[in-house]
Amino acid sequence: MACEARVSGNPPLPCWDGHAKGSRAYGRILAGLSFAGVATFAQLYSTQAVLPLLAADLRITAAEAALTISLATVGLAVTVIPWSFLADRIGRVKAMTWGISIATVLGLLVPLSTSFGMLLALRLLEGMALGGIPAIAIAYLNEEVTKAHAALAAGSYVAGTTLGGLAGRLVAGPAGELWGWRAAALAVSILATLAAVAFLILVPRARGFVSSPAAGLGSAFRTLGGHLGNIRLLALYVQAFLMMGGFVAVYNYLGFRLSGAPFSLPATLISLIFLAYLSGTVSSRWVAGLTTRFGRRNVLLAGLALSTAGLALTLVPYLPLILAGLVVFTGGFFAAHSIGAGWTGAIASSGRAQAASLYNLAYYLGSSVIGWAGGLVFQSLGWQALAAGVMVLACLTAAAVAVVHPRAQGAGG
Repeated sequence: MACEARVSGNPPLPCWDGHAKGSRAYGRILAGLSFAGVATFAQLYSTQAVLPLLAADLRITAAEAALTISLATVGLAVTVIPWSFLADRIGRVKAMTWGISIATVLGLLVPLSTSFGMLLALRLLEGMALGGIPAIAIAYLNEEVTKAHAALAAGSYVAGTTLGGLAGRLVAGPAGELWGWRAAALAVSILATLAAVAFLILVPRARGFVSSPAAGLGSAFRTLGGHLGNIRLLALYVQAFLMMGGFVAVYNYLGFRLSGAPFSLPATLISLIFLAYLSGTVSSRWVAGLTTRFGRRNVLLAGLALSTAGLALTLVPYLPLILAGLVVFTGGFFAAHSIGAGWTGAIASSGRAQAASLYNLAYYLGSSVIGWAGGLVFQSLGWQALAAGVMVLACLTAAAVAVVHPRAQGAGG
């Protein structure tokens, strides 16, 4: 942890170890970042609950409609690393404030799109602004919270992101069915604006942050190269790419499956499938406590196994089993994701913001690439093929993690 700087020629202040669980500042950090998660992920996936409505209104295919998600996540993916270097210079809180404010303004412009091209451009820019939140938030937590509670804090932050994603979709579904996808986008943007204001009010000033001098390209590439050369970090990046891609593909196209025969569900009921996110809210906090007993590696693998088992249930053409499977799949995914996101900061001894940014880069590139490509599989071969493909990705991810992170590392690993 960083020590306080020398003040007015006095001796340096003692090393500061971070806010402990139960303190007022700890609570404000978690609450503030939870609101940041709501603002970020409500906006990022604001069109997902109304993709069938959007496709029908604009007369485009399912895969084309999904570009409104993929381009937003591409924008986020390509900017998380630049945002992390900016945050090293100006501070974590200031960088997150800039990102969330710009994204909120762009989100309010999305309903005014006059063409599909303009809609995609605004979604891309919105995602680029949102890149200033996810990786910086994890770095901020690792600097501001005691090491003993860092995993729990990361799990709490991920829980907030699940609530954000859920809130945006639950608002968008009914609004879209009543007034169209533009009204849905506006409703989500208003929700995100309120959450952004709450973040700005609650988040405390940074105490563990130490400004880094501007790094040249050579130094930046050396930092990134060092992380990519770390096989333990690389396995987590592979996990982020494959699992997030499969997760977004499932949620992008399950709505299309349920809107068609034999289910023929309306948009409002389809939006309720996102209540499955609550299982992720619970699991991402719950598994943080399990890591002290079973280790990060074992808990992560259990999360992957759970998500695969849940997805297998969706292969059955029976709605209650599909919904139960979605709950299990989502809980398992967020359990694995919360472990992976927090573990990245623990493994990296330096350049933590960049290590977390690479995780997020892989995470959102997977969302963009596999989330979109899954539509091609769905349109050509149907749900069974798409679900089976995502299950294969989960198995590949588990194999990579099991090999790279040996059991012998114990609870600390």
